[in-house]
Formats: sequence, structure tokens, C-alpha cells
Amino acid sequence: MNILFMNSARTWGGTEKWTRMAAEAVAEHHKTVLVYRREIVGERFSIPKFRLPCLSHIDFYTLIMLIRIIRKENIEVIIPTKRKDYMIAGLAGKITGKAVILRLGADRTLRWPWQRLMYHTLTDGIIVNAEKIKQTLLDTGYIPQGKIKVIYNGLDTEDIDRRRNEPVNKPFPFLISALGRITHNKGFDFLLRSFARFLALSEAKDAGLIIMGEGADMEEFRSLADKVGIAGQVIFTGFMQNPYPMLAISDLFAMTSTNEGLSNALLEAMYLNCVPLSTYAGGVREVITDKKNGFLFDYGDEKKLAELFRMLYNDEKQRIQVAKAAQERVIQQFSIPVMATEVAHFCSETIESRKSKSDPKITVSSLSGNAKNVTIT
Repeated sequence: MNILFMNSARTWGGTEKWTRMAAEAVAEHHKTVLVYRREIVGERFSIPKFRLPCLSHIDFYTLIMLIRIIRKENIEVIIPTKRKDYMIAGLAGKITGKAVILRLGADRTLRWPWQRLMYHTLTDGIIVNAEKIKQTLLDTGYIPQGKIKVIYNGLDTEDIDRRRNEPVNKPFPFLISALGRITHNKGFDFLLRSFARFLALSEAKDAGLIIMGEGADMEEFRSLADKVGIAGQVIFTGFMQNPYPMLAISDLFAMTSTNEGLSNALLEAMYLNCVPLSTYAGGVREVITDKKNGFLFDYGDEKKLAELFRMLYNDEKQRIQVAKAAQERVIQQFSIPVMATEVAHFCSETIESRKSKSDPKITVSSLSGNAKNVTIT
């Protein structure tokens, strides 16, 4: 098969990491290419790639060029991995007669009528990384079950093992880490307030919080740390090319997101023997069993999270037991070869299924002129 992955992200994050892992793993047995927007994403891929503007949901120049790439590279399946790319990839698929499988890595309720066009009419299949996301999509009433495939994120443990031993100093004897794009939906404001509450309860002067990543809300969160009086015990690293050594020396990993699919960062931290603490976001209950191999709490419950920090700060034996159980769960449940096999198999199934169904026809006229019309009949 010939498969095109599309990702128009402006920064590097979990979705981009999944795209690279999936595309390069599938490339061992199939031809894969990438369409991307920014070099911060494209430069990390070793497969053939094409840079396009990807300015909006319907960027006609990008649509024309995408169609040319699909035809030139004999693409059979298009896999957009960013929400902004779903529409344009779907249109390109209908125009060229190729299958489109969108990849959704977060649990989002679909509320708007136009989303039916993106998630159903223009799409032949949907890959999600958690049963919880699949159920949310089924609740729409218009996406059939057979169209959705749950494929758990694979974890490149060989790469992690190669990179985890780079020398790094542990900035605090007791270290809580967090990793992700620095935006509000990751809940870093909630994390900072909870950490401040923990410090007030425990007076743990040897405890610290390190937040790895970059994003639009960085300065706001720095100001919040200063405002609540914990700036001296919080480190914002910015983007880290290799976060694994820091995760490997951390005691706890906190994921405080409002919504997720199944976080790569969470799985990596669990593999590296961190005790995972997470909100109930997305499919986290498919990997964490509360009090067995991690701890779960409601988003916004600062008191609960602070109490968990204090309990684990005071109980090294429990930290060791839970961290070991977390690592064992990841090793058993997640692998890149399994993920790649399932992605390729679903692509093949989708192509065959598409051949047996009638398809909405698209007429495209005057794309290169001032009149740009796309009609679905």
C-alpha cells in the first residue's frame, strides 16, 4: 500500500510523535509519505515528505497541491492526524477517489452539524487510541461502529532505552514531572495550584516540580507559579529534545489534562518507573487501575491531588511498588510493531470496504481562478 500521513502542526507534541512512530513503523512494509507545515515537525521524519502551507480547513492552494501529490505518489490511503487537516484531506480523498482515515487522539464531543461532514461524509475510517473516544463518537448517532478502530499507541521502548541514560542532574530530591504542550487544556494551572497546596501541607522544601514543553501559555503559568509563591520550586524547561533522562529520575508523573486520548507522555513516564497520577481524561482508565498501578482524580480537585503528592512523598515503599506495576502494564499492553500492524490492516480493510460502497461524487471547478467551487452530490 501507499499511505500519506498529513500533519499541519506548528509545534511538536504527542500527536506529531504518534504520526512519526506510525508512519515510520508502517514504512517497513509499505510506502509512506508525509505532508507537513512546519520544519519543527518535518525535520523529525525520515520518510519522503512534502511541505505545504496548510493555512486553513479549506486552503485551496494546499488542496490542489495535495491532490497532485496523491496522484504522483499513487497514494491509496490518506491519514490526517490534526483536526485542521480533516476537511482538506477528506476533500482530496473524494476528488481523487482515495480512502481517508482520520486519526483522533483526544476525547471530544461532536456538537456541530458541519462536523458530520468531516467525521462521516468525507471519511472512510477513524483511528482512535482509546475505547472511551470510540464511545464518544458512537454517541453522535451517525458514525457506525465498523468505521472506528481502536489502536493503542505504540511505545518505542528501544529508542527510550537508548536515550534515557544521558547525564542529567536531579534538580530536587523529590521530583514531580509533567510533560506536554503548555496550554490550558493540559491543566498546568490546576497542577501548579495543587503543588502549592501540597507544599503548604507538607513543608517539603526538598520537593520540586518540572514542567517540560513549550506553548502559548508559558508566561501565564510562570506568573501563576510566582503568584502562589512556588516559583523557587518549579522549573519550566521549554522544549526538550530528549525528556527521557528527566522522566527517568522523576518520582511522580502528573497528567492534569482536561481531555486526552491516551497520552504518549503518560505511557513513557510509566515505562520509565514514574508513579503516574492522572485526571480521568480520555482513555486513561484503560491503562491505569486506581491505587494499583497509578492514581486517578477529577480535574480541578486540588485537595485530592495535593493529598496524593503528600502521601507518596512520605511513602517510598508504595512509590516503588506502584511504579513497578505501571511499567509492567505498559510493557504488556503497548508496542510499536502491534500498532503498525493494526494501522496497516485497518488501511487495507478500509480500501476493500470502500470499493464495495457507493461514494459521494465531488465536482471541482475553477480551483486556480477566483471562483473556487467544490460540490458534493
